[in-house]
Amino acid sequence: MIINLSTKQNQKLSRIVISMLMFFLLFILNRTEIITENNYKGLFVLALYIVAYFIAGYDVVKKCFWGIFHGQIMDENFLMTLATVGAFVSGQFGEAVAVMLFYQVGEFFQDYAVGKSRAAVKELMSIAPEYANLQNDDGSIDIIDPDDIEVGDILIIKPGEKIPIDGIVVEGEGLINTSALTGESMPHFVETGNEIISGCINGDNLLKVQADREYEDSTVVRILELVETAANKKSRTENFITRFARYYTPVVVVSALLISFVPPIFLGNLMDWVLRGCTFLVISCPCALVISVPMAFFGGIGAASKSGMLVKGSNFLEIMANVDTIVFDKTGTLTEGKFEVKMINAMEGYTVEEVIKYAAAAESGSTHPIATPIISACKKPFRISKISDLENIRGRGITAKVGKNRIIVGSRRLMQEKGIVLYLDEPEDTGITVYVAKDEQYIGSIVLVDSLKKHSKEAIRNIISEGVKHIVMLTGDTKKNAAQTASELGFKDYKSDLLPQDKVKIIEDIIEDVGLRNKDKSSRKKVVFVGDGINDAPVLSRADAGIALGSMGSDAAIEAADIVIMDDNLERIPSLIRIARKTVDISKANIVFALVVKIAFLIMGGFGIANMWMAVIADVGVAILCILNSMRMLVVK
Repeated sequence: MIINLSTKQNQKLSRIVISMLMFFLLFILNRTEIITENNYKGLFVLALYIVAYFIAGYDVVKKCFWGIFHGQIMDENFLMTLATVGAFVSGQFGEAVAVMLFYQVGEFFQDYAVGKSRAAVKELMSIAPEYANLQNDDGSIDIIDPDDIEVGDILIIKPGEKIPIDGIVVEGEGLINTSALTGESMPHFVETGNEIISGCINGDNLLKVQADREYEDSTVVRILELVETAANKKSRTENFITRFARYYTPVVVVSALLISFVPPIFLGNLMDWVLRGCTFLVISCPCALVISVPMAFFGGIGAASKSGMLVKGSNFLEIMANVDTIVFDKTGTLTEGKFEVKMINAMEGYTVEEVIKYAAAAESGSTHPIATPIISACKKPFRISKISDLENIRGRGITAKVGKNRIIVGSRRLMQEKGIVLYLDEPEDTGITVYVAKDEQYIGSIVLVDSLKKHSKEAIRNIISEGVKHIVMLTGDTKKNAAQTASELGFKDYKSDLLPQDKVKIIEDIIEDVGLRNKDKSSRKKVVFVGDGINDAPVLSRADAGIALGSMGSDAAIEAADIVIMDDNLERIPSLIRIARKTVDISKANIVFALVVKIAFLIMGGFGIANMWMAVIADVGVAILCILNSMRMLVVK
């Protein structure tokens, strides 16, 4: 275990061991009367105990005085110092050293546990590149700091190196390891012309990448900023513990003073009551709560990051644990967001090949998402020289001259505007139907569909099995297409033909409805929206928590969402729900256990039933058990 400790932890462990050896040596000397009776025995023993005390806890005493001088008195360092000094004053030298020693054992164990819980996040932090290989105009290569990369620079990414910047592959092809960002062990293939993002690791082949943004705007920097600031967004449970400790500590200090000095006025025996007050202080130390609850949530964030999910704060974990309704965008979230040709219909006198060939010629000048699949479906396209007079008719289609023929490709509305009669009924299949006309005559149609993502069905089924009561689908697509997708995935509630502002209004109505349904419950149930993080930014911001996926680090996803899933796998969501619920359960168990044990021992301490040794068990023992409980988050499957 020592091999994995930091230098600071090794030093602390050494001090604990030395102090413990001195403590047991003094214990044996006192019991065996090896030290002869003389006037200096008491002073000598006291000096040895003080040495052992400061070896173990000088840093606690130092922090106590630092807090006093800086107005931050009421913390565990102050409680431990006050209690142990009181034990020395009352003549309980061994108990004073034992309290400090075992408190430090608990602190050491806590430091080690926190370090382990940070491991997943630290691993994520390691994605930051340390250097970049810049190719100069003369072909030479300079090793530069990633901060010095400028847009347009050509970078050489050698096998095994981290990709330092977002850019475009201009030369080479091969596999890249995206596991640090997505949690997926399967390598991702890239070739010339593909986009590539920073933070991944190049495989076996050399790549040349042209930077398309500066380092400070790159995916890796944005992710690291999220990780570094996540701890600032505390859950309600953590905020409760912070507020509780703020009032709890002064109350127990005043109570300890009252126990120490009020009863002796009437009953005498001052030192006995001072010892009771010190015991009360040791028991009351809130370490178990202050440390174990935030640690459970940090462990939850770490567990999520190991699976490729960035949670921007522990408050969003708590929201996922209380989720009642999950609302999904359709295109790009439940579906691939990429159209493919499903069916081609041809009028008599024309072949399917001719219909797609004319359509592809016209679409060659379009940037619409449906142009690419139509062009790809054409096996023998016209030569570019034969295509002219391209005209893009916004929202309806495109016209072009192919050779001597006038081609119109577009919607039913465009055909009606051009006076073209459609002899074929619109196909029954769901999808987008594109109509093709040649020289004002209708020649056929092309049906394009947006296929479901391969994980969508299983993910929705698992989300429902996790106890999410309602799932809703929102889309700007037609009612027919929405109904088909909803039927395939098992959605009973869906809405179609929506604009972004319509989605915001619907989310607000859902939040209000969920609030009304759960108004009698102590913890309000939450509404989560899942979208692609680009056109759904307003809805992502309005929901209790917004989840962006399928983005591979897009700016909109990272900035608008509260949780970012670094690949397009919807099955991360049920995993996140399980992680969140386990995190909240562990933190609540820690709170209940610590409070019950401490209240019981505080009562016994006040009545003199619990001695200083029992106080150590109540404080350090409870803290260690709570920390061990929190460490269960490190092994979430």
